[in-house]
Amino acid sequence: MGRAFVYVILGGGVAAGYAALEFVRRSGDSRDKLCIISDEQVAPYERPALSKGFLLPQGAPRLPEFHTCVGANDELLTKEWYSEHGIVLVLGTRVISADVRRKTLLTSSGETISYKTLIVATGARALKLEEFGASSSDVRNVCYLRNLGDADKLVDVMGSCPCGKAVVVGGGYIGMECAAALVTNKINVTMVFPGKHCMNRIFTPKIAEFYESYYTSKGVIFVKEASVTSMEISAGKVTAVMLGDCTRLPADMVVVGVGARANTGLFEGQLIMEKGGINVNGQMQASDASVYAVGDVAAFPVKLFGGNVRRLEHVDCARRTARHAVAAILDATGSVGDIDYLPFFYSRLFSLSWQFYGDNAGEAVHFGDLAPGDGAAPKFGAYWVREGRIVGAFLEGGSRQENESIAATVRHGAAVPDVPELGRRGLAFATQATGNTKLAAGDKPTCAWHATVVVAAAVSIAVFACWFGWMASYVLKRDL
Repeated sequence: MGRAFVYVILGGGVAAGYAALEFVRRSGDSRDKLCIISDEQVAPYERPALSKGFLLPQGAPRLPEFHTCVGANDELLTKEWYSEHGIVLVLGTRVISADVRRKTLLTSSGETISYKTLIVATGARALKLEEFGASSSDVRNVCYLRNLGDADKLVDVMGSCPCGKAVVVGGGYIGMECAAALVTNKINVTMVFPGKHCMNRIFTPKIAEFYESYYTSKGVIFVKEASVTSMEISAGKVTAVMLGDCTRLPADMVVVGVGARANTGLFEGQLIMEKGGINVNGQMQASDASVYAVGDVAAFPVKLFGGNVRRLEHVDCARRTARHAVAAILDATGSVGDIDYLPFFYSRLFSLSWQFYGDNAGEAVHFGDLAPGDGAAPKFGAYWVREGRIVGAFLEGGSRQENESIAATVRHGAAVPDVPELGRRGLAFATQATGNTKLAAGDKPTCAWHATVVVAAAVSIAVFACWFGWMASYVLKRDL
């Protein structure tokens, strides 16, 4: 039993939806040429929703509201959309083996699906506590967050312990965003992580201090430079978390966000791997010419970093690499060049909203007021300077124009003749340095409909939902 397609997308996450839309726009009729295989039961959706608006206590969005590609202010791709365009969705199906030489995929149901061109969009899986020596298998109130099923469970567990105690393990994206959501749901939060400060892959100690102080003002307790060694379990539920120094943290629930690992297992030994992912060229093409990889699973050369290969785990990267791969696949003229990606990360935490562009390498130069608690909306940031040029920039509380300015500063590698003066000038440096330089359309942050919402201290849930919701405050629309 088997089926054959010209194009197969393996994986049903964000990248799959954006790739499908690009196929339709570039090739027109995709009837029975394109197949998407996903182990989830629903069509591709915007995963950032799961750690943001989905967790709100009231007015939380549910599917079909956040199917791709609404996260980029584009079409809403429901199951009906795929059917109308002749795209075959094979949902709730796991691929158990891949044969790159024969161009076949074997599913758990025993079906063989063949392809001429394969796009690997398998994403990454959440690392489990067991991988760090702490057991959490089959425990009802231990939550991870990677897919819709995880998010449904997290909502249910939050609802089962109102005003209870949650231990969040991890100080990265998932930890910080889930902690904010838990507090919003009136749950007491203790965060535990091994680093010296939160978000240590992006934040400087000074930036982290601001956010940790802000979270502390919301009642969050930080336990840093600590690790979970075991859990006390009773009747199938965690009742306490034990740390390496024998500290006991009572818990009604646990949320784990300790990182992710790219899903490359099907292709180990068949494709060249690098940086924990599938090595691809600037066309997103793997070492076998019939295979492309996009999103979290792809390790690709970043022109901005001199062609240094990076694997970037963020929704913006998934969206753009998916589009670029399809453009390259369907390019009959050779006009599609190598991807020229400006690394971009963002998050929204309570009423805060930050963006980061480029690389946090070199000397960090801070600007603005990083002292929380004066009642005013915070606005501060940092530049990273290497060899006399801007290579990265971070901004909290920026307007669309300000975010666009710092993005352009990084994109063009603005020269810095005087580092101390850069700190004094702050945002003005970016505004003036890029005043006569237009950012490419693909790098412009586009203001979403709710970006003008002002979050006050006594904000209503309805207004808070608009700000903390699942759509990005500023969405990068990137042309190929």
